[in-house]
Amino acid sequence: MLMEQEEETEWEWGGRRGLPLATLLECPKLTPPQPRKEPRSLWRLGSKKDEVPKGTRRGLQLSMEDDSLTPEIHGESTQPLLDEQLPREKDVCPESSPVPHNTSQHREVKAPVYDWTPETCGFLLSSFSYGYLITQIPGGYLTGIVGWKPVLGSGLLLSSILGLLLPSAAECGVAYLALIQALRGLSQGVIFPAYFTLWTKWAPPQELTCLMNFADAGTTLGTFFTLMVGGITCQTLGWPAFFYIFGSVNCVWGLLWFFLVFEDPDSHPCISVTEKEYITSNSTQKGPCHSWSLPLLPMLKCRPLWAIAVAYFCCDWLFYTLLTLLPVYLNHILHLDTRESGFLSAPPYIGNWLGQIGTGLLGDFLVAKNLLQLGTLRKLFTALGMLCPAALVLTVPYVGCNRIIVVILFTLSMTLISMTGAGFAMNLLDIAPRYAGFLHGVINTMANLSGMAAPTVAGFLSSQDTLSGWRNVFFLSGAINLFGVTFYLIFGQADIQVWARADSPSDVDSH
Repeated sequence: MLMEQEEETEWEWGGRRGLPLATLLECPKLTPPQPRKEPRSLWRLGSKKDEVPKGTRRGLQLSMEDDSLTPEIHGESTQPLLDEQLPREKDVCPESSPVPHNTSQHREVKAPVYDWTPETCGFLLSSFSYGYLITQIPGGYLTGIVGWKPVLGSGLLLSSILGLLLPSAAECGVAYLALIQALRGLSQGVIFPAYFTLWTKWAPPQELTCLMNFADAGTTLGTFFTLMVGGITCQTLGWPAFFYIFGSVNCVWGLLWFFLVFEDPDSHPCISVTEKEYITSNSTQKGPCHSWSLPLLPMLKCRPLWAIAVAYFCCDWLFYTLLTLLPVYLNHILHLDTRESGFLSAPPYIGNWLGQIGTGLLGDFLVAKNLLQLGTLRKLFTALGMLCPAALVLTVPYVGCNRIIVVILFTLSMTLISMTGAGFAMNLLDIAPRYAGFLHGVINTMANLSGMAAPTVAGFLSSQDTLSGWRNVFFLSGAINLFGVTFYLIFGQADIQVWARADSPSDVDSH
């Protein structure tokens, strides 16, 4: 069964979304772990039902994200395959009458077809994930020493070049494809930690929430755009052309990026003196973020930092569950076909995109007008962004087979979860801007564990009975989010920590 979306990361879709770009489909009873802070789109590499015996047929699909956009995420885990875990004989919704598709103008596109076992699919699927996890922490550490530009730019450009090699690697064999996937994971793992360091030098605190959420919205828009354009490209030109076209565009963009982007305002040759002074006088970080040594012990003892980590883990559990369940629920429970499911899966992306932009504007407005203190804003938006979506999805199993209401509930959930962009997701830049890159690498690695576990647990809970199984999935997600919100409300703060100040004892001792 073809699934329209993959759950990163961050895209996470995320500063909390990951950025894996390849996933394999139609591997029964397979739920491999993957990180993601960011939503992904999947496209069929090939399937000829007449040529492969039933029971051994496996379709291969690869996803493609828009690497040319400055990343976000949310981020990142990919969506496991729950197709074969869902019960079919106990569905309560009547199946829709099949609608014959017009094939009079269909032109068959020749593209490679691979017949791989579920074990092979799992191996290829996880190769990106492990590479992505490995470089999160080293990438964040390196950005604090050499700067964010060379780290982020190298990751983007290398990932784009490797994307061009994916079709050839698949033709050469499984080992080559797995190697390319792992290298892509390694290259993309450094992006989000560097992305966090970027904002410490370029965003004044009074505009930080708006700017960062606006940039995060780009990943959601890029995923939505790729869903539409990628599907047409694969159907008309074949799936290899999809990677060649997007890979080439991304490589050109990556090269231009090095000439158009600068480490900080002082090194930018084009901005006005007034703007440069405004940014530098208000930015939270000037020059290198930290030296080779880090105050690891104070970090481990910092309760506000643990509050952010717990909130990330719990919110990502709900986020990845939503991205996993939407296409599965529409397809297996409401019996929508691939085209209908793809069409109805679009509104949550649009809602999330609009929600991120609105959250950024509203958050900065409330602080600028002194309507809310920064700490209160972070806690309020965290509570709303985690509890409201959880409450909405709890009602999904009780609305019956009304597809419109189900899609509305999922859309509202994905829209409201974007409110965390003005909550805990920004909090690292409040309490420890000097170490934001390194700490985000650590926290995002921990959060990706929930992206691995959540879809697997969801598949297990929903495999026994349709309605009660889905209720258990939603109640578990709600309970985890309630714990995360409670922990954050108790221990969360917005004041810069003593060990994160430029004149802290740890800083003095390190020089």
